[in-house]
Amino acid sequence: MAERMAYFGLSVNMVAFMFYVMHLPFTTSANAINNFLGISQASSLIGGFLADAYLGRYWTIAIFTTLYLLGLSGITLCATLNVLAPNQDDCNQLSLLLGNCEPAKPWQMSYLYTVLYLTGFGAAGIRPCVSSFGADQFDERSRDYNTNLDRFFNFFYLFVTLGAIVAFTAVVYIQMQLGWGFAFGALAVAMAISNLVFFLGTPLYRHRLPGGSPLTRVAQVLVAAFRKRKASFDSSEYVGLYELEGNRCAIKGSAKLPHTDDFRFLDKAALRLDTNTSPWHLCTVTQVEEVKILLKLIPIPTCTIMLSVVLTEYLTLSVQQAYTLNTHIGRLKLPVTCMPVFPGLSIFLLLSLYYTVFVPISRRITHHPRGASQLQRVGLGLAISILSVGWAGVFERYRRNYAIRQGYEVSFLSPMPGLSAYWLLIQYCLIGLAEVFCIVGLLEFLYEEAPDAMKSIGSAYAAVAGGLGCFVATILNNIVTSITGNEEKRRNSWLSQNINTGRFDYFYWLLTVLSVINFCVFLYAARRYKYRHGDSTQLSSK
Repeated sequence: MAERMAYFGLSVNMVAFMFYVMHLPFTTSANAINNFLGISQASSLIGGFLADAYLGRYWTIAIFTTLYLLGLSGITLCATLNVLAPNQDDCNQLSLLLGNCEPAKPWQMSYLYTVLYLTGFGAAGIRPCVSSFGADQFDERSRDYNTNLDRFFNFFYLFVTLGAIVAFTAVVYIQMQLGWGFAFGALAVAMAISNLVFFLGTPLYRHRLPGGSPLTRVAQVLVAAFRKRKASFDSSEYVGLYELEGNRCAIKGSAKLPHTDDFRFLDKAALRLDTNTSPWHLCTVTQVEEVKILLKLIPIPTCTIMLSVVLTEYLTLSVQQAYTLNTHIGRLKLPVTCMPVFPGLSIFLLLSLYYTVFVPISRRITHHPRGASQLQRVGLGLAISILSVGWAGVFERYRRNYAIRQGYEVSFLSPMPGLSAYWLLIQYCLIGLAEVFCIVGLLEFLYEEAPDAMKSIGSAYAAVAGGLGCFVATILNNIVTSITGNEEKRRNSWLSQNINTGRFDYFYWLLTVLSVINFCVFLYAARRYKYRHGDSTQLSSK
């Protein structure tokens, strides 16, 4: 909850902070935040590797949450000490729009980027490990293991969402009433409290021992298979593929895995041709099967990258849309930066009603004991995301035409009284539903399907996919800007800083087309995937 509170608190407020305080253009600020979001998720592979290989999940969380806290403290200092920000004298809104405010010095930006990306890197040990460490507390031998695990991941994401809601409401309110320093300081205090609570629970935790370097084992399989690439399976002097006898497994913290016929070329790593038993020459069947599982898992989280792209674009583009709209509810004016709270509220509502409404209804349709399989939930989320971004394009076209008709073409930071910002709720709520089905299903899928000694690596797949989505969003923004804009011909790009002269509607429709293509790829990958324990329906009924 605390990490996600900081993550969203920075993603929403930092764009405005860089624009109003550090005097960076909107596009530069948005790309910097996209990179922060990408680093905080893509670096999860490092945290997952360290947890599975050497440190264990407990110590990985402990170390990286401390780094996260140091980064947040550094950001708070940047917003508090005048020496770390450019001079704010004679810098009004008109000067900001014209780019006439004093720019930040290179060393000031270097400091801000250092502490910002340190915070992002701190998430590397939190994202892949917290959910897996929580799931480790359940005994897989228990009859209710699958049900408890399913409920845990929903409960986990409920608190993740609660952190986002607090970031979009309470933190925004603190920023407006008390300033940037107090807002970022509140995030640091929340992380400090969460660290204290985590450490207080130390005597109660159930630990899974690290199984040695998973990347080393992967490399050993690849190298051994490559060395024996020309050997045939009939050339071995020994019967069958190599595996330790009895129940003993060569990998600490892992049970033996049965042989499968997928990726047959990797089986040559377990082909015993001579007496050389070096792990770089001969691997066990279980070690080979670990690599096969990791390869088979890749297409599913890869297909969720597009959802992350849409979520990342919403965090910046929809805020720019909201600046041009009326955010009043009666006499109450909702701050623009609070608008992204609505996806969180829709997620919170859905998770609250998940077991009382969704599961019973979907169980009647699918006859699945948990309402829907993990991959069915991921697919449903991707389908809903297409509806969300398609609607965003339709509404943006109407909003832009309305702004031009009403004479707001130049005044892109002036709200239009006649057009409510709450039309954005449709795309927000739809993307919230998409996220809860897709991400919760994906986390549960990766944890259950990943090899025993690679649970953190499996969970890191989801975070890496999210991080890649942030980087893809930045790359896509740059490509669209360079292709559609031309300063010499005075042609604005689709993503012009002036939203009323840009074409955000075209951009949303581009995202819609990409999302449809991605959904088709997912359907193909999901139909080909075979659950490790057979059909998930059978697994759940055991």
